[in-house]
Amino acid sequence: MQLIEISDQFEDMGISVVALTYDSIETLKTVEEDQGVEFTMLHDENVKHVNAFGIRNPDYEPDHRFYGIPLPGMFLVSPDGVIQHKFGEEGYRIRPDFSDVLEAAASL
Repeated sequence: MQLIEISDQFEDMGISVVALTYDSIETLKTVEEDQGVEFTMLHDENVKHVNAFGIRNPDYEPDHRFYGIPLPGMFLVSPDGVIQHKFGEEGYRIRPDFSDVLEAAASL
């Protein structure tokens, strides 16, 4: 996971990294242990937040095992909870360019 590789760069800027996923809490624990994740990972119960942000991948119907998966993306949020930058992709195989994300983060 590329975010693991660059999370320290965000931390050096005073920015906390948090991942939000529809994956189960058990899966999050396994990923944390297996990949050495040191930032917070949150389980989005019933994809409430994915739906609220309008980032759910529409390719999967409710009975599909990937239903609720978000489109890849990142939000940079100010300490007062305002989204300052949004990075997103249409397909699940493409991720936001982390150099662009780091550049935007440095401008906060």
